[in-house]
Amino acid sequence: MSIFTYKQRNNINLVIIIALGCLIAFSLQGIFGSILSTLVLYTLLRPAFIYFVDEKGMNRRFSAILLLFVSVIVIILPFYALSSMMINKIAELQSDPSYFKNVIFKLKHLIPIDGDLQNLVEEGVKKAGVWATELFPSLITGAFNIILGLLLMYFLLYFMLVERETFESALVKYAPFREQNAQRFAEEMRNTTYANVVGQGFIALVQGSLLGLAFYVLGYTDPVFWGVITAFISFVPILGPPVIFVPAALLQVAEGNNFAGWAMLIFGFVVIINIDNVIRFMIAKRIGNIHPITTVIGVVIGIPLFGILGLVFGPLLISYFVLLIKIYETSAMASERLERIKTISEHGEL
Repeated sequence: MSIFTYKQRNNINLVIIIALGCLIAFSLQGIFGSILSTLVLYTLLRPAFIYFVDEKGMNRRFSAILLLFVSVIVIILPFYALSSMMINKIAELQSDPSYFKNVIFKLKHLIPIDGDLQNLVEEGVKKAGVWATELFPSLITGAFNIILGLLLMYFLLYFMLVERETFESALVKYAPFREQNAQRFAEEMRNTTYANVVGQGFIALVQGSLLGLAFYVLGYTDPVFWGVITAFISFVPILGPPVIFVPAALLQVAEGNNFAGWAMLIFGFVVIINIDNVIRFMIAKRIGNIHPITTVIGVVIGIPLFGILGLVFGPLLISYFVLLIKIYETSAMASERLERIKTISEHGEL
């Protein structure tokens, strides 16, 4: 005969489950980025998978493999190609110490810069270059980790798509809130993911393209590179495109190219910045929007955890956290209301 009661055994099992869960979560911290990437890609690819399988009657496994292949071509390869391009450009600038000296020399014609400030600027630029180099994944030094993370991500994603109904039923079954709130969380999470990944990604692409086009038309150097830089920076509301086009325009004015400088400033502040608000308004009407505060805090948290991917994953984590708080508040209010009705009913006051 057991010395524990039924309730005590359940409590012990619960403690063991929590302890093992914490141990597993701690062990998986190195691949947390791959797991989060899997959830994001699953959210993005799910509508297309349902369309292929349910409406077109295509084979489930073939549809999943096709979507994975498309995601590699459209998302993974361009991202790492651009990352490699940026690493090479940053390394090129760092290996040319005269570049920044020439920039500071040109700016002296517009802004008085003393010796101490010049040294401070040079040191800051060097540290920014080192930080930016570490931010982007290296295709050479980090090849093993990159391949391992991608293999794990696509392995999980394949089975999540093929066994979609089972996976989603398990999520609803083991979710720590009621079924209607679980459905609401899934819908809000989908909208949040689309707003941050698709919406903000589209805004960044448009702003980067406009800046690169303006650089090309006005005769600036490296329009493609600076367009790509602008696309990444556009994910951060506090920084944005002015960090790129304002110094570039000032340099043109310092060199005597007044038209190129002032044209860039006018186009940047009138078109590039305001296109953000126009597209954001259109996106908000369809799939929701991410508050700038959420984006900034998310980027601050996400970059140390995920590197450049933190520009996307950081705001997503904050958005999911806020969403869970809202779901909890709704559930708590509903439970409190039911308790009040039950109490009134028991006292015969209805």
